[in-house]
Amino acid sequence: MTEISKEMAELGARARKAATRLATASSDAKRHALEAAADAVLHSQAEILAANARDLQAAHEKGVSGAMLDRLLLDEGRLASIVQALRDVAAMDDPVGAVISEWDRPSGLHIRRVRTPLGVIGVIYESRPNVTADAGALCLKAGNAVILRGGSESFHSSRAIHAALQAGLRAADLPEDAIQLVTTTDRSAVSDMLRMVEYIDVIVPRGGKGLVGLVQREARVPVFAHLEGICHVYVDASADRDKARAVVLNAKTRRTGICGAAECLLLHRDIISDLGAEIIADLVAAGVEVRAGGALAHLPGTVAATPEDFGKEFLDMVIAAEAVDGVEAAITHIRTYGSQHTEAVIAEDHNVVERFFSGLDSAILIHNASTQFADGGEFGLGAEIGIATGKMHARGPVGAEQLTSFKYLVTGDGTIRN
Repeated sequence: MTEISKEMAELGARARKAATRLATASSDAKRHALEAAADAVLHSQAEILAANARDLQAAHEKGVSGAMLDRLLLDEGRLASIVQALRDVAAMDDPVGAVISEWDRPSGLHIRRVRTPLGVIGVIYESRPNVTADAGALCLKAGNAVILRGGSESFHSSRAIHAALQAGLRAADLPEDAIQLVTTTDRSAVSDMLRMVEYIDVIVPRGGKGLVGLVQREARVPVFAHLEGICHVYVDASADRDKARAVVLNAKTRRTGICGAAECLLLHRDIISDLGAEIIADLVAAGVEVRAGGALAHLPGTVAATPEDFGKEFLDMVIAAEAVDGVEAAITHIRTYGSQHTEAVIAEDHNVVERFFSGLDSAILIHNASTQFADGGEFGLGAEIGIATGKMHARGPVGAEQLTSFKYLVTGDGTIRN
């Protein structure tokens, strides 16, 4: 066993011990820990921003992309969002012990299905330091211990935020091992985490296609993941002009480096010459490279799309665009090229919306609103640890409730089975 493997096993053993204690921690203690962590982030703002500056400088020197730099960047506004997310999670109802359903049986048994923690969560992520806070907070709220392995790009930022989380745990007299951060950047630590079935109950990868694909291929521990966020916006012939223009522009340009950013625009063929042309012009004016296929290629400012542009996650100021004959053709296109993450339909025709919602099986389907709302905070979950596109256990934004399992509590009165 290598030294790193020994370290990881020690982290796992400590996390398992902490998880046992967290499973019965009071709601008040967890709330206090998260509120104190929020205060600690606020009070250590200068130190966190200085650490982030070191990460940004190193990333610049490595030549990372603009989208990756945006994911890595922390400023006062983003730190304020981290603080608010911690407070929001603290204020949420505790999912642990919540009764999902209950019923009586003719035998005389009373049965309750109640939420219970998963145990130990492993989170592997790349350049977004806010994941340190979001994952730590949600796992704690759900009574789970967590082992965090951030990417080398966010190494100093994540350590600074992790220190604030541990300050919160100390303030609430909860075990510091409840939220642990892997301090080595050696990639063998990731391989160890993927095999730690005796210590880790589920792995959540948060990052690009390469990371998520690696985790899904090699993990022996169950995984909550999405491979890519290839999000589509379909603008129907019945769309309201102002709504369509505002939503499409926001879906692409608000933040291009997040998984909820629109990557493909589908326009009903009947609106190409008017509303469709206006939407394309809006995008071009905003600095978006529109890679247009077929009937859209003549529109000013566009460049010709290649087959590889459809089904691609750009995470940049680039969008693919195509004309379709209607909602059925849009559904077919999305089924062919999508990643079952988030799709939006802009339409006033109720039948079109219902067909779009019933015909697609993406984790999130949106009507007349931006795909950028594909976020746990916007769903009222306080924060999210990721967007799960699988169909087992968790789907869509993974918040505290999705980080629980359940058990059955069965009560009798001297009841025996005939």
